[in-house]
Amino acid sequence: MNKPIAGFSKLSKEEKINWIAKEYFSTPSEAITLLKNYWNSDEKIQKLHDEFIENTISNFYIPLGVAPNFLINGKYQTIPMAIEESSVVAAASKSAKFWSTRGGFKATVIDTEKIGQVHFLFKGDVSKLELFFVQTKAKFFSETESITKNMQKRGGGILDIVLKDKTDLLDNYFQLHATFETKDSMGANFINSCLEQFAKTLKEEALSYELFTETEKGLQIIMSILSNYVPNCIVRAEVSCPIEDLTEKHIQNPQEFAERFVQAVQIAEVEPYRAVTHNKGIMNGIDAVVLATGNDFRAVEAGIHAYAAKSGQYSSLSHAEIENGVFKFWLEVPLALGTVGGLTSLHPLVKLSLQMLENPSAKELMQTVAVAGLAQNFAALRSLTTTGIQDGHMKMHLNNILNQFEANDEERIFIKKHFKLHVVSHSAVVELIENLRK
Repeated sequence: MNKPIAGFSKLSKEEKINWIAKEYFSTPSEAITLLKNYWNSDEKIQKLHDEFIENTISNFYIPLGVAPNFLINGKYQTIPMAIEESSVVAAASKSAKFWSTRGGFKATVIDTEKIGQVHFLFKGDVSKLELFFVQTKAKFFSETESITKNMQKRGGGILDIVLKDKTDLLDNYFQLHATFETKDSMGANFINSCLEQFAKTLKEEALSYELFTETEKGLQIIMSILSNYVPNCIVRAEVSCPIEDLTEKHIQNPQEFAERFVQAVQIAEVEPYRAVTHNKGIMNGIDAVVLATGNDFRAVEAGIHAYAAKSGQYSSLSHAEIENGVFKFWLEVPLALGTVGGLTSLHPLVKLSLQMLENPSAKELMQTVAVAGLAQNFAALRSLTTTGIQDGHMKMHLNNILNQFEANDEERIFIKKHFKLHVVSHSAVVELIENLRK
């Protein structure tokens, strides 16, 4: 294709598919069949999915798995995880089982404050702007009462608004920096609606403020938007036990294991190249639960990685120590999550996942998600400091390789038996398949 298409969004779903198949595929009928094979047979459910986004042509499946035996704050949970990567669910389940007999996971929500900002330019006397803000602040609250009324009934709302001078970073740059409590809602629409009203009030009040010059009255609103960086919306998850209780099949010397584990975490604390991969493992657990429960994993990712770099250097999200013969492993992460609104009330599998978690509050979901991240990190570090990461991961990945080469049942039995005694690698599997088929 070497020219744009006009009016694509106005085409019907069938017309969109036919156009794509004709323009991009040598066998259009096969492309159309493949897309339609992933449609839901229930027309009502398919229509629901079609309307989640724009220009929908099919569904893109990600497996929904479960990790049982999570003992969190004295209560067992089975955690839903939506993810396509091999070994993640198995690793989380293994960690859950390991810690269920060693006191389980402890999780605590430290704070739930969320942030939004009105970004604007002001050319003039900063002291007059500061006085203007003090005199106008009450109006920001009163003129958003229609927006905040229902949220206030649930115990949420606007916590505070402050004026921030950012002119040391950018000429004439200021912010209205607002903090919010949104209870069980993630709150993006609520926060953005409040911010846009703040901006309107700011603009209107400035125009009529007698102390401002004509230039100062013309302050310029650049944008009003929530922040996905929520360093005061924090949850902590941790595990601990006496060092001798760490003993298991692959941990014959628990003291040596604990020391190597702590050293591995310390490396991730000081070495950014390692920290990125270390934290990616944590996000394997966090993202999978965030996605399964209909939350925005991209916002969570952005906020958490910013938090990992808050010292000025990207570092480990998790920490470990040995003190008085006790091994302790923990993490603290910012998580802005919701259990009402958005996809939580629309997507059938999201509703099912939340029911599986016994319809948690936002705080309870924060705890579950943080624990999933810590469990995933523990599983990865246990493998890295004992058998090595590839041993378990490649055995889980073996099915993907077999599916890629469309191995039949007889080949699968032989190959899986072979790799119980040999190291799994992509090339080794391919070579064995080719030899079997000669």
